[in-house]
Amino acid sequence: MAKLVVFLAMCMLPAIASAHFAGSPFLVQGRVYCDTCRCGYETSASKYLAGVAVKIECRNKDKITYRIEGVTDSTGSYNILVHGDRGDDVCDAMLVKSSDPECGTPNRGRDRARVILTRNNGMTSDTRFANAMGFLKNEPLASCPQILQKYQEAED
Repeated sequence: MAKLVVFLAMCMLPAIASAHFAGSPFLVQGRVYCDTCRCGYETSASKYLAGVAVKIECRNKDKITYRIEGVTDSTGSYNILVHGDRGDDVCDAMLVKSSDPECGTPNRGRDRARVILTRNNGMTSDTRFANAMGFLKNEPLASCPQILQKYQEAED
């Protein structure tokens, strides 16, 4: 009888644990910036944008399997809850629309960030961090040559 109870406990514990994790959503966090020097990356002159529309989109081959949108807060940060394990889907955080007409061109290569939204990879946290995404300012700031010079000096 004791062996039966131990056997049942061994069979039920993984099912209970996986049921708990399957129900909790993932939290995708990231930031959106304005590249004020149009150099293709964040600098000390970059500013973070509030009110930017961001979406999480998951695909399996050519079919969209999940999509949800969010908006950045006053610090340029977004927190989007994604329900369900996306398994083998390829998921990206993507820029949708800038809130700043002077900084509205998505920076190609920095307009999306891959996020892994499955629990079958060894990560224990439900929080996923997306790389920062950015828009390019229409005209670079006048101080950009001096700012970029600092970055070149650091490389020498």
